[in-house]
Amino acid sequence: MQSPLKNIRVLDLTNVLAGPFCGQQLAHLGAEVIKIETPGIGDLARKLGADEALNAVNMGASFLAQNIGKQSLTINLKTPDGKTLFKELVSSADVVVENFRPGVMERLDLSYDTLSQINPSIIYCAISGFGQDGPMHELPAYDQIIQGLSGIMDITGDEDSGPYRVGYPIADTVGGMTAAFAIAACLAGRAMHHHPNNKHAVEKTGSYIDVSMLDSTLATMGWVVSNFLTTGQPPKRMGNNNFTNSPSGTFKTGDGLLNIAANKQAQFEAVCHVIGRPELIQQPEFADRYQRIQHRETLTTAIESALAEKSATEWQQALNKVGVPAGCVLSLPQTLALEQIQHREFIRTFAPVEPTGRTLQLAGTGYRIDRQTTGANQPPPQLGQHNMTILQSLGYTPQQIEALTAQGVL
Repeated sequence: MQSPLKNIRVLDLTNVLAGPFCGQQLAHLGAEVIKIETPGIGDLARKLGADEALNAVNMGASFLAQNIGKQSLTINLKTPDGKTLFKELVSSADVVVENFRPGVMERLDLSYDTLSQINPSIIYCAISGFGQDGPMHELPAYDQIIQGLSGIMDITGDEDSGPYRVGYPIADTVGGMTAAFAIAACLAGRAMHHHPNNKHAVEKTGSYIDVSMLDSTLATMGWVVSNFLTTGQPPKRMGNNNFTNSPSGTFKTGDGLLNIAANKQAQFEAVCHVIGRPELIQQPEFADRYQRIQHRETLTTAIESALAEKSATEWQQALNKVGVPAGCVLSLPQTLALEQIQHREFIRTFAPVEPTGRTLQLAGTGYRIDRQTTGANQPPPQLGQHNMTILQSLGYTPQQIEALTAQGVL
């Protein structure tokens, strides 16, 4: 079962990252994802990325990263004919995803209330910075804004540095993943209601999903949020140290940085033996986890003095051999070159991808299904690439499609 969402049609009206990432996850699971884009402009991410040549042909690296496996259909939703066309698609769709600011779809007369009258089973997902209601719901939001408001930046860094943003758009990504999870859950629930062996089956109407990036980001911060709510102790910036254990963090070695997570007493003792400092086990200030946290700096100094004798790679192997979680701190190129990443076939290769004329390598998924690598097999689409195919499937003739294009509808 490599395509659990096969035969599910998703209309993806989203731009940039959170929404497109959601749609891409559904495409990886087998859904037919039709990306609805503004004629002549498309997703704003088509112009974003470090390679100007890709930006110039509307295939910016930022767009490529979030739109594998989708079809592209251009529709001007501000025109009457564009609205009519979109509503025709809704009749045959299972999911609509949008990440406009709250109120935009209502003004277009394409809200959930309107679309659910056309298709009562439609699952409508709205992704926004703060959700569809509340005193902040109309405010504009990008990833960095949410990182700052969520408290992520305040706890990233150490006592002498920060606040820092996380080095990739984590709030956007989490918002998109949350949306995909909620959509998949609603699809499963709808299927259960319609299952022929379910004697309690009833006609199931659609679902309206309201995803807040701020809420979604906070939900992933459960440890620090719950710790504060339970104890009243606000989290502190601790750099690369684990606030729950010691020695657990990043350590200097003779060559490179090494993460060690000795979260159990037996693991701490194993570390001491491996680095040749067994006497640390008997010192009162390191007797248990609480004492080690209180004397973290002293313990770190002692461990790093021993680690200076070998490289991070050597220590990683020695510690892992005795059951202590340890790993080198790698750059992204080093990570992508790992044999483990190659073995798991994480990197997806598409060749050639027009209009770039290049072979492109893009990130895949984090899972396998039935022991097989899964994911969409089509590269990100050119702007409007599937206009003719999709409209003809709806019964439009080539002449009608040409007329709609001339009128600025497509």
